[in-house]
Amino acid sequence: GAMEIWVPDEPVVALFGRDATLHCAFSPEANFSLDELTLIWQLTDTKRMVHSFSGGRDQLADQGGAYANRTALFYEELAQGNVSLVLRRVAISDEGSFTCFVRVSDYDSAAVLLQVAAPYSKPNLNLEPNKNLKPGDLVAVTCHASRGYPEATVLWQDSHGGNITENVTTSQVANEEGLFDVHSVLQVSVEPSSTYSCLVRNPVLQQEAQASVTITGQHLVLPAVALWVTVGLAVCIVGLLIALAYVCHKKIRQSCEEEEANAG
Repeated sequence: GAMEIWVPDEPVVALFGRDATLHCAFSPEANFSLDELTLIWQLTDTKRMVHSFSGGRDQLADQGGAYANRTALFYEELAQGNVSLVLRRVAISDEGSFTCFVRVSDYDSAAVLLQVAAPYSKPNLNLEPNKNLKPGDLVAVTCHASRGYPEATVLWQDSHGGNITENVTTSQVANEEGLFDVHSVLQVSVEPSSTYSCLVRNPVLQQEAQASVTITGQHLVLPAVALWVTVGLAVCIVGLLIALAYVCHKKIRQSCEEEEANAG
């Protein structure tokens, strides 16, 4: 009968830097010998060769340079029809469609989609400015998470868990490896003891990384109290100086009178 191969319907999700297995299988005839098998893995769109096996061994002369020393098969299981490909140290540039082509007496091919993902770091939150704030002042809360893929969705929440969408600016920049750094800035006016949370979510891994910042009394200056303390302090100091001057003056007068008495 006609040959038929099986590949997964869903994309294969591989973690950045780890190994991925692109599954592909067929049902060999009872008297099947590996010498009869031709297996080619290639990129679906460019037809670039990723891995090839025929005549009972790997044939890698035409392998694309990006895949050198990064591919392998399940050699022990080829005779049972497992023609899956192992791709080592997955990079962002590996993402895409791979075709599994199998020929014995008949042939068939099918495509497997590889989706690469990397979890985001726990976000760092910064408050700018972060001291001498007065209620009503405008502050920028900056949320930074790094080395994730694909692009994140960023969500800001207030103390009550409500979503904040106003006055948010988010940028995502890919580094040379293709991983994203996320910067999101929330502009808010200061209220005492208010909490702001930043949630960075990886849509493929369903991973959420979160951090919160609370604007407490230590960030705030309560002007009236601060003023009274300073004024109070100044009054005390002036009082001290007057007292000191009086004591010194008295001492000097005393010593002058004593000297006059001695001279007389």
